Amino acid sequence: MVVEFDYIIVGAGSAGCVLAHRLSEDSGQTVLLIEAGSDDRSILIKMPTALSIPMGLKRFNWGFWGQAEPHLDHRRMDCARGKVLGGSSAINGMVYVRGHARDFDQWVERGATGWSYADCLPYFKRAERWMGGADTYRGAQGPIDTCNGNGMRNPLYQAFIDAGCDAGYGATADYNGFRQEGFGPMHMTVRKGERCSTDLAYLAPARHRSNLTVMTRAEVERLTLSEGQITGVEYRRRGKSHAVRARKEVILSAGSVGSPVLLQRSGIGPKAVLERAKVTVNCDLPGVGENLQDHLEIYFQYRCSQPISLNGHLDWWSKLRIGARWILRRSGLGATNHFESCGFIRSRAGLAWPDIQYHFMPAAIRYDGRAAFTGHGFQVHVGPNKPESRGYVRISGPAVHDEPEILFNYLSTEQDRQDWRACLRLTREILQQPALDSFRDAEIQPAIDLSNDAAIDAWVRQHAETAYHPSCSCRMGAADDAMAVVDPHCRVRGVTGLRVVDSSIFPTIPNGNLNAPTIMVAERAADLILGKTPLREDVDVWEDPHWQTQQRTSTPVRTVKPGPPPEVVAQS
Repeated sequence: MVVEFDYIIVGAGSAGCVLAHRLSEDSGQTVLLIEAGSDDRSILIKMPTALSIPMGLKRFNWGFWGQAEPHLDHRRMDCARGKVLGGSSAINGMVYVRGHARDFDQWVERGATGWSYADCLPYFKRAERWMGGADTYRGAQGPIDTCNGNGMRNPLYQAFIDAGCDAGYGATADYNGFRQEGFGPMHMTVRKGERCSTDLAYLAPARHRSNLTVMTRAEVERLTLSEGQITGVEYRRRGKSHAVRARKEVILSAGSVGSPVLLQRSGIGPKAVLERAKVTVNCDLPGVGENLQDHLEIYFQYRCSQPISLNGHLDWWSKLRIGARWILRRSGLGATNHFESCGFIRSRAGLAWPDIQYHFMPAAIRYDGRAAFTGHGFQVHVGPNKPESRGYVRISGPAVHDEPEILFNYLSTEQDRQDWRACLRLTREILQQPALDSFRDAEIQPAIDLSNDAAIDAWVRQHAETAYHPSCSCRMGAADDAMAVVDPHCRVRGVTGLRVVDSSIFPTIPNGNLNAPTIMVAERAADLILGKTPLREDVDVWEDPHWQTQQRTSTPVRTVKPGPPPEVVAQS
């Protein structure tokens, strides 16, 4: 006898946990949530400052790798994705950025009717518990806790904000509210000193419900299909194959790699891709796996002339003290991701909203948590956020163990390369402003002549890293868009009984990190699935009244020519 549920959700990540919570609120609906990974009880996940560790563990990470990138000197890029309850929200950097309001209006322009900022705002608010309290733009009663970490106690955080203001960009008190553009405090998903994943926020409070079943360590092999109707899924658990039926719908929330891969493995996707992989074509849907987008970033690093950076806390004794304080009190340097100030700017005049994002850290450190050099330093992570380049996710064979082919095709357009040149030049200018004079010493990297386009292009090709924001590979669109995979109700075209709800359905990548908009998409999709009237709130948002003619809000106090840095030291 095959077990049946009303809804089957594949993937307990940033979207899947939200859906499981919302759909199971109705006790008359039975819900099965299937996750290939395990729970997220590890202290390495809970402790915010340990953010670099879970991503490096096979237990929590699918371990995907991209193909050789033709425009990044043929480097292969890591594509870490969460394999644990909470998905990537359990292994990410916890940065909470909604994106700019115009990002969502752009979705509507691309055929995603009903997904404007006015349509999305109520669901952002419903999802969050903002430390600053509720207002027109922020929610204070939702499951996801958002805060500013330790409140920018290190003076370098404020110095970076002031440097952005010195350069003419202005300040913003809340980039997730009325005004994104400018420099200000950064927000993170941390609750009382612990990572606030969607498992903690959404799934844990719903686990007691008798109508919700959560199944871990179960990998879905394919969807089952009968005469154009998705009827359920086949999965493998503890070495045995099983099948389960959906009375109403199957919902894929496996992410921007997992969802297109599962569709293609089930015979739903581009005919040529399926035939090459020796998969029977059930629905020729050419957009599945296409339109893949991601953010790249680089680090600007400087030595700090005062002994106040986090580099002074990287010895084993300091780490022991930080860990002990966090274990005992959930406070101190262990309770933050250390990205407590940030900025959003436009790379050129003629852009209505920002396309460059800054994450500032009062340390010069590698992503694995080791010091970049001996001594004190600080760094800012930066990159253009609205790339033109498009890639793909394609299966290489019919079996679960066949590795997918992932190609982002980074920097494949001249505009993307121009944006990076502007990005590096504008960033050095900001970091050379008076507000940082008393802290800034020699530049560690990039430490190149920024007046030379070829030098910039070569350095970016060699040093740019993924920001771990894969998206848009099952994009939403209008009925007459042949490359759209889902309609504005998240229903997969060409079949019935199937939806995709995760970051893969974004038409374009937002100007920011992806966890917040992914949660929002799931909140809104839950209402659509349950047939509720979608919420909507029309509000004003700030944009520079002179954006068509000027690149920043005011004339900078001081500008720096984009040549060699004043002082350069070799990376050690």
